[in-house]
Amino acid sequence: MKNVISAKSPKPWLYIFFLISVISTWLWYMISHDNFGIFATRWPAALTMLFGSFIAGASPEGSAAIAYPIFTLLLKIPPDVTRNFAFAIQSIGMTSASLLILGLKIKVDWNYILYVSIGGIFGLVFGTYYIAPLISPMHAKLFFVSLWLSFGIALWLQNKNSHREVFDSIQNLLKSDILKLVLFGFVGGIISSIFGTGINIFTFCLMTIYYQVSEKVATPSSVIIMTIETLLGVFIHTKINHDFQPLAFELWLTCIPVVVFFAPFGAFVISKMRRESIAQILYSILIIQFLGAMWVIKPSILQFLICVVILFVGIGLFSYLAVISKRRMRQSRKQKMIYIQSVTA
Repeated sequence: MKNVISAKSPKPWLYIFFLISVISTWLWYMISHDNFGIFATRWPAALTMLFGSFIAGASPEGSAAIAYPIFTLLLKIPPDVTRNFAFAIQSIGMTSASLLILGLKIKVDWNYILYVSIGGIFGLVFGTYYIAPLISPMHAKLFFVSLWLSFGIALWLQNKNSHREVFDSIQNLLKSDILKLVLFGFVGGIISSIFGTGINIFTFCLMTIYYQVSEKVATPSSVIIMTIETLLGVFIHTKINHDFQPLAFELWLTCIPVVVFFAPFGAFVISKMRRESIAQILYSILIIQFLGAMWVIKPSILQFLICVVILFVGIGLFSYLAVISKRRMRQSRKQKMIYIQSVTA
């Protein structure tokens, strides 16, 4: 009987150990360096991350999706500082959420995590040195919030069908599927090199629209992927490039005690919700993110028209992915029926 209860109620010991270690180390550093005064000027960052870290744990959006526009446009923090801060703070928040996910044995798709992470590692390195220095972060942000919103609309159109078939993992994984996952991971890694996040929501699009994987599985899987990506990002900027700024470090210290609690709290809350509710939260986040970018960036008429074009092209692209997905599933069922008939003949 005890074994049955234990199996039903797993304990997140890894997260608890990580939490104690992080808070203890943080307190020791803050006390020994008499650093608590930073809260007087940096409290807006901590307030931002309270919401950002919860969303990071509860959705395929990393906390940088919230922090990036607020930090760069409202708090006037340089984009490169914000990106480095995003990697650093997610190394705490996303790691916390991932350890809770693993400790509570929340369902994830390990094929998705493995192959996307492989592509993401190469994409992040390539993007850091060859793409990010060439791109205006503000124009890139307009492009991606428009694309993400188009995905949200396409997913909403798919979920309007109450009989939409979803799965707990990628069905009938083939070599071509592995290539798709690695390729999407590579592009997602490039996106993350610019903003400090992006691989999670970009590959989430593929998982939910094309592979019809449930949002309830794809969301925690994307959290683990972003954790791997963000740890690599921190390593690159602190140990290889040595461009981790003092301001990024100060912001990081301010936000650690917030994200170490609220990111895993988001992951816990989302694990208790229905798939449809998770999708509705995602729609809301994507809409708010788009409207927030429009309000803060205040794009010109030409930039706004480009956003509209991206929005409609994105809806068409993701809707086409959904059509291809249905053909893929029909073909898979047909092949399975042929195989069964050949075996039983």
